Amino acid sequence: MRQLLFGGILWLFAAVTAGADGEAAGDFDYYVLSLSWSPNWCAVEGDARGSEQCDPDRDLGWVVHGLWPQYEDGWPSYCRTSAPPPSHSLTKAQADIFGAGGAAWYQWKKHGVCAGLKAEDYYALARRAFNMVNRPEVLRKLTSPVRLPASVVEEAFLQANPGWKPDMLTITCREGRIQEARLCLTRDLEPRVCARDVRTDCRAGKALLEPVR
Repeated sequence: MRQLLFGGILWLFAAVTAGADGEAAGDFDYYVLSLSWSPNWCAVEGDARGSEQCDPDRDLGWVVHGLWPQYEDGWPSYCRTSAPPPSHSLTKAQADIFGAGGAAWYQWKKHGVCAGLKAEDYYALARRAFNMVNRPEVLRKLTSPVRLPASVVEEAFLQANPGWKPDMLTITCREGRIQEARLCLTRDLEPRVCARDVRTDCRAGKALLEPVR
């Protein structure tokens, strides 16, 4: 009897584990478009990696970190999908907005699969979302590093994009630097209010912003 009970527990554990590999693709509520300030990422991480994104000739400012499917509370990742992975040529073609083809590949593998789209359609959607955002030109005119409140970066985005509200946008920091601007979008890519777990802004009073190289 004990052997039967133990065997049943093992079977139940195996069944639960098999069902926990990832959520079903296409089951989500909205998107977060995450834009990374490339000069800061390069200073913290990219330069040490020798990333192609950090080549001064690229002249990169804001780049797509990802277009992330979200729940109203939490987010899916590594979803189950029958969509084939993107080709090397397809991911390489996204380097102009993602910074590097490898970054585009990783975002598909972790987040893009959850959109319930083919890889080419997911990248096209990410490009459309990126192109609809007016990135503040004033930040590209910096000639030397500056320290400023994260709220100044948020206000620059709001001024460049009339119709956005503060609760649709989050500015994040990392290691005392401006890290990302995250815009919440409906599944039709209309700006919307961010859910509570996305809405916390960086409160740094003097966050470092490196200039475009």
